[in-house]
Amino acid sequence: MSDLPIHDVLPDLLAALRAGSNAVLVAPPGAGKTTAVAPALLSEPWCSGQVLLLSPRRLAARAAAERIAEMMGEQPGGTVGYATRMDSKVSARTRLLVLTEGIFVRRIQDDPELAGVSAVLFDEVHERSLDSDFGLALALDAQEALRPDLRIVPMSATLDGARFAALLDGAPVIESEGRIQPLELRHIGRAAEQKIEDATAAAIRRALSEEAEGDLLAFLPGVREIERTAERIEGVGVEVHMLHGSLDPGAQRAAIRPSRSGARKVILATSIAETSLTIDGVRIVVDSGLARRPRYDRAAGVTRLVTERASQASATQRAGRAARQRPGVAYRLWEAAASAGMVPFDPPEILESDLSSLLLDCALWGVSDPGALRWLDPPPAAAVEEARRRLTVLEALDDDGRITSHGKALASLPLSPRIAHMLVRAGEMGLAEVAAEVAVLLGERGVGGQDNDLTLRRQRWRRESGKRAEAARGLARRWAKLVKRGPGDGGGDHAVGLCLALAFPDRVAKRRSADGADWASVGGRGFRLDPLSPLAREDWLAVGEVQGSAAGARILSAAPIGEGEVIALFGARIAEHRTVKFRAANSGIEALRERRLGAVRLSSGSDDRPDPDAVAAALVDGVRQGGIDLLPWSEAAQSLRMRGGFAGIEALSDTALLATLDDWLPPLLTGKRRLSDIDRSQLSGVLEGLIGWDGKQQLDRLAPPDFRSPAGSSHAIDYAAEGGPRVELRVQALFGLAEHPMVGSQRIPLVLSLTSPAGRPIQTTRDLPGFWAGNWRDVAKEMRGRYPRHPWPDDPAAASATLRTKNADARRKS
Repeated sequence: MSDLPIHDVLPDLLAALRAGSNAVLVAPPGAGKTTAVAPALLSEPWCSGQVLLLSPRRLAARAAAERIAEMMGEQPGGTVGYATRMDSKVSARTRLLVLTEGIFVRRIQDDPELAGVSAVLFDEVHERSLDSDFGLALALDAQEALRPDLRIVPMSATLDGARFAALLDGAPVIESEGRIQPLELRHIGRAAEQKIEDATAAAIRRALSEEAEGDLLAFLPGVREIERTAERIEGVGVEVHMLHGSLDPGAQRAAIRPSRSGARKVILATSIAETSLTIDGVRIVVDSGLARRPRYDRAAGVTRLVTERASQASATQRAGRAARQRPGVAYRLWEAAASAGMVPFDPPEILESDLSSLLLDCALWGVSDPGALRWLDPPPAAAVEEARRRLTVLEALDDDGRITSHGKALASLPLSPRIAHMLVRAGEMGLAEVAAEVAVLLGERGVGGQDNDLTLRRQRWRRESGKRAEAARGLARRWAKLVKRGPGDGGGDHAVGLCLALAFPDRVAKRRSADGADWASVGGRGFRLDPLSPLAREDWLAVGEVQGSAAGARILSAAPIGEGEVIALFGARIAEHRTVKFRAANSGIEALRERRLGAVRLSSGSDDRPDPDAVAAALVDGVRQGGIDLLPWSEAAQSLRMRGGFAGIEALSDTALLATLDDWLPPLLTGKRRLSDIDRSQLSGVLEGLIGWDGKQQLDRLAPPDFRSPAGSSHAIDYAAEGGPRVELRVQALFGLAEHPMVGSQRIPLVLSLTSPAGRPIQTTRDLPGFWAGNWRDVAKEMRGRYPRHPWPDDPAAASATLRTKNADARRKS
């Protein structure tokens, strides 16, 4: 292996680490950095302790340790060891330890000085996982405060070394040119309606027929697509292997090692095979162009797997798998022009992840504000604040953001805060074993099958044989031993549901449709469930995993739980809500009393004694929504409003009355439950109070309520009449009036509706002098015959107004 490209630059790297504590290594895939750099450091004079080599994935960590140990003529667990979440081989003799980034974060938290460690190598840092970014930030913080002699080397496969160098205070960048093997790209496309497994299987058959030698590596987005593709290529005469994180280690080793029989191999893999390990014999790649990645939906509060187009960087990495050892060919299931539409790189995980674990670990480190650490990309403030709220609810942080004793207990566990909280609290209830098994089921897809009922999955898993099932059971046993155990009865039939409710209290859900398809959660989100699922018959579910939009996410895993158990768990969070709503049908209120756990209603009924303030507020809101006319205005009040509108007094307009509603209406509602109960006379008083004495004087001047006739009679003016303000009166009352009466600031003529002595209409006019001089002669002639006892003078403008008969007038004068 001495001819690896990385050996050409190793002397420069070693010299840089003798002169200083940090260096950045940039080397393309296949250059040998993963297997060659760490062993080269062991013999350096400054390296008296362990070298830690961080790998982004369990499979890559184990494969790297096994390859390095093989190169040294040893077995893993000797000079070279590895440590992952579900598997480890390490001994007192181990000097080179390959471990996943998450394991390293836990180790440095437990021992900030990293006693006995001489160097930390961050492999594949360009992938920008959250644990990698955080581990690097902690290592730099420890180096600055406690271990200036600690060597730190980020190793990247892409040319972003300058950014890392700047983060490491100008550390030297060592670049390996690598060894370029010829690589042919064949863009064969895919019909939009064609299923990805059908297209991939067809591309595999084509590639095997066109390329006479070499193994084939196909990239697919997930396990289901891998399994379906495997079914479709049965009988092609090659060994078919699957490669994904859910496989047991033996199956993973078989996939990456050369075939024992010498037959050609087809490896169907997820993006797990993009970087970090070389698969011997591969010179053909088939790339679906898709990837399934975790994406945190901040609106929904969940991390979900999303199938999306791979980035340009990922596509380049995948194609490069074919040309690591000799010339290769890559078949791409998209057109060449479509490559430009791919995003250049996958975004750093820190920019779009749930940061609860990060914030808790920062608090454990003694940093309440993650911004105090050194990041390539600092965590977004909104995501940090959201995580702080969640950790406060879990009692992991106090109100000042400091870690609590419970938070320290959570941080000590190799689990996310939600799951760790479940394990600790379940342990106190005597359910440590159940909670640990639930934690494994949530973290290890495929264990116990694919059923969405975690209770059934747990039962099936406990009967399963096989290395993976046993390894998972061993992991659960180890986790269960990490927490204190209280007395308990095992939880009964709903033990799994109880544990899930502890981890995800906001996802406890109540059925809201008869078929069990729709569920309402405590957190306010709506969930969807297949009505054919046995879970659809339950009244309550504790939901673990969901996928989809915030409005109707699909339940991926859940377990039944009883309402009594929900109340027992969260009784302190149950609140009584008393609501008062306005009902337009009767202009009254409906008062309800409800018991709620978050957004889920537990019970409801009429409230016979609603809060008076709430009643008044509902009535006021009803008027605000329905309009001023909902109030029981008297005729006098209506007249006042009409006059105010005519006079242009803004305080009496509907707009102004609504704007000041909260000031004048509540006092009228004391003891009232309907708007019709309001005292009408009080409404008139309110209107007069709103305009005051000066306003009343202005109103009387511009829009007087009555018209005083020359005969001394008073007649109400109708300001709502069609055509303008109108007054109705006997024509004799206007004798002697030579000018037409006017109202308002603009001197608008009153519409005079003139009647006979019997009150029958005889004329309507806006021009009284014109009427006297015109039609009056004809009207008077006709009226004299009908009403001979009443005066009908030839010149009414000069006559005396009267409402009496001629005889009565004569007697009065005599």
